[in-house]
Amino acid sequence: MTENHNYIDWAVRLQALAQAGLAYGKDTFDIERFEEIRRIATEMLVEPSGLPKEIVKELFTSDSGYQTPKIDTRAAIFQDHKILLVQESDGNWTLPGGWCDVDQSIRDNTVKEVLEEAGAVVEPFRLVAVLDKAKNNPARTAVRVIKHFVLCKYISGTFVSNSETIAAKYFALDELPNLAETKTTTKQIALCFEANQAEVWETVFD
Repeated sequence: MTENHNYIDWAVRLQALAQAGLAYGKDTFDIERFEEIRRIATEMLVEPSGLPKEIVKELFTSDSGYQTPKIDTRAAIFQDHKILLVQESDGNWTLPGGWCDVDQSIRDNTVKEVLEEAGAVVEPFRLVAVLDKAKNNPARTAVRVIKHFVLCKYISGTFVSNSETIAAKYFALDELPNLAETKTTTKQIALCFEANQAEVWETVFD
């Protein structure tokens, strides 16, 4: 069967409409209908995700109010014309980063994630790009994600293996290891190299 992502988009849209309806609806019967739409949208994603229904439900319908995209931050740190990547437990590599916590700004979350995953203290100084994950990374997700790539200056620190990463190493652009491309692609890393070398940079966004 030909792969078609339309049904994923439809499920995401149905979920968003149901979530808004549950947040702002007043009529009891309308609330019941919105709950049923949300249940159907969840079931549409169980098979393609390969996850148990309860996990999909938790990830997909745990939010409330008007649905908005989630924010992801990724740090680009350079030394000797090489970029710092961290290795996850599955063996793939990525720029250090992750979900932006509710009490963190883009800058603060970037600093926090680098310290947690790479053991490094950094100073963010340039916003390289703001990119829609659905447009730039493989594998569709039920939640819309906006990725922020931030150029950082290394200050201090030493890597220590932790619950999220098992190694940290600097790589040249032409020697990149296997990447966790749902989080960081070669094209995105190349963009960070370009931003690092530029005297003046305009943030890329889509």
